[in-house]
Amino acid sequence: MKIVNAAALMLLVTAGAAWGQTAKPATLAEVARYTGADRGRILAEGAKREGKLVWYTSLTAYKEIVDVFEARHPGVKVETYRASSAGLMKRTLTEAQARRHVVDVFETTPPPLMLFRDQQLLMPYTTPSIASYPEDSKEDAPKGLFYWVTDRESFVGVGYNKNSVPAKDAPKDFGDLLKPQWKGKLAFSGTDTGERIVGAMLKARGEEYIRKLKGHDAKLHMISGGALNELVVAGEVAISPTIFRNHVLMAAEKGAPVGWVPMELVLSNAGGSAIAAHAPHPHAAMLFVDFILSPEGQKIFEEVFKYGTPLKDYGFKRWYPEKGLTTAQYEQLSDKWRKLLREIGRK
Repeated sequence: MKIVNAAALMLLVTAGAAWGQTAKPATLAEVARYTGADRGRILAEGAKREGKLVWYTSLTAYKEIVDVFEARHPGVKVETYRASSAGLMKRTLTEAQARRHVVDVFETTPPPLMLFRDQQLLMPYTTPSIASYPEDSKEDAPKGLFYWVTDRESFVGVGYNKNSVPAKDAPKDFGDLLKPQWKGKLAFSGTDTGERIVGAMLKARGEEYIRKLKGHDAKLHMISGGALNELVVAGEVAISPTIFRNHVLMAAEKGAPVGWVPMELVLSNAGGSAIAAHAPHPHAAMLFVDFILSPEGQKIFEEVFKYGTPLKDYGFKRWYPEKGLTTAQYEQLSDKWRKLLREIGRK
């Protein structure tokens, strides 16, 4: 009798384990970590039942991504709210305080994502393409999951007007920026782009380099890196170390006389995809993130928007200034870089 009971108990345990392995994910946490072979089908079917997802993004150009996704998944609508990183942060925190669970997916830069992580507003997840992504592009969470994965990179380097600066004379590293020929000609963006490039310079060359740069009569423009690139295109600025590679590529395609060169350490202004901790449409949210991080999604970022992708080696060393830091630690460093930038541009 004991043998029969033991056998029956073993059968129940084995059946239970088998059921657990094949059971469909139901909750957001289960969906986010599910790795079964039928993941794609389960997500697609669940997303169709849910009918939509809400995407908060700081991407300026995003419609092509939405169009391709919706074409791949008829019946799943992407409702997009686009704002600056600061705008997304403010809206998300306000909704969280009111316990209004609206957003499903975030796509924005690390500072807001770091705050959302610290405030427990993100759901850790995995994705089929994760093995292809380098470690620096993933923000680790417990149990082998991730809070976010970098989906796009805007590389910051030296942009210049070819009518003013011959390609052969363009700086090849930060040291070249100190050459006498660039005194009084360098222009910096006065926004966080300029602050972060000072951080890259500090990391690559040290404080002595920054002291030398202070006497180089650099000009500080209180405009974004993108707006500063327009001045480079127009010839009003000859050269700047705070120019985004994708802006130069897009301008060059239109015939603008602009060039871009990476320095020995290239600031990556990254954007990452994350799942909201209380996403109301879990299947659609995870399906959308899988698409963004898939080779197809990454191809759109690179070919249409001219962003860099973590999946590709561009031949230079990237630097992620927020990597491994808490929000408080990053803010402390940002304050230091901001002060140094103001000193560089002070007359």
